[in-house]
Amino acid sequence: MTSKFKAVFQYVVILGVTIFLLWFSLQSIHVKEGENKWDYIFHTWQAAHKGWLMMMAGILFLSHIIRAERWKMLMKPTGHIITLKSGLLSLMVGYLVNLVIPRGGEVSRCYNLYKLDKSPVEVSFGTVVVERLTDLLCLVILLIIAFTAESKKLFAFIDTLPIQTSVLPGKFTALLLVVLAGICAVLFFLWLARKNEKLKTLLNKTIAGFKQGFAAVFKLENKGLYIFYSLAIWMLYFLMSYCVILAFEETSHLGMSAVLSLFAIGSIAMAAPLPGGAGSYHALVPAGLVFLYNIPHSDATAFTFVFHGWQTFNMMVCGAASLLLTSYLVRKKKDAS
Repeated sequence: MTSKFKAVFQYVVILGVTIFLLWFSLQSIHVKEGENKWDYIFHTWQAAHKGWLMMMAGILFLSHIIRAERWKMLMKPTGHIITLKSGLLSLMVGYLVNLVIPRGGEVSRCYNLYKLDKSPVEVSFGTVVVERLTDLLCLVILLIIAFTAESKKLFAFIDTLPIQTSVLPGKFTALLLVVLAGICAVLFFLWLARKNEKLKTLLNKTIAGFKQGFAAVFKLENKGLYIFYSLAIWMLYFLMSYCVILAFEETSHLGMSAVLSLFAIGSIAMAAPLPGGAGSYHALVPAGLVFLYNIPHSDATAFTFVFHGWQTFNMMVCGAASLLLTSYLVRKKKDAS
């Protein structure tokens, strides 16, 4: 009961922070008396160039296909061959779960893949960790490029954020305590595993599967293609941001360097442990548009709500369709057997 209560409490806190940040962001939209802020956002959507938004959706889906193909490549050296269709469906289900449970999509996509292709969850999760490490490296490279190209503006923007260096020692202490608590929990679990044969077997199986999945990157047949896919995914993410900026009259005049800056800010915001980056994205990106490029605050906030909302809508539709199709395919296999 204690662990369940803790999980529920954490989710409530995350949901509360998300709602607060969304509310806080909405306060920056100034409308005339009698007007509605949501109507203002809807008018921004209506004024947007739908061709650019549709192109952004197409680029987003293409990035998912490449990501699924890259996952398929990683699974092959483990001895578990998966199809592109299964990988793509599982990936989209994972994105759908991430909109509700932060980082929950990583496990759910592995479980969905198991239902479709019977690939062990612990093995596929090992490959997902490799994917995440690769994405982190690509993100760091892009951030370095962004801060090199727009260093003065980005560092000036960071100085405006409400981050006090005086609280860092306290945060460091809290982080250290969390790490120590985690280590103690792992040691306690290992002690229990030594006493319980079933738990020991499960632990050994999980570790072996994870190692197998993690080691897959060193056994790839074509490492160059893996690197190409990884870079292509993030280039497509960048092009998505550019398409959306071109879709709005207020931001269409911004150049490539501005897209790079906003992409860096957006990537940092999306890394926050909130459902789909909601809240953090809506707080940071408008602040960046206002500070760096003098976009009116109301327009910047409405732009961010439309951009994030359109992206989320696409993920919800694709995720829900993938979930239904997975259910159909699993049922079809059962009926056939």
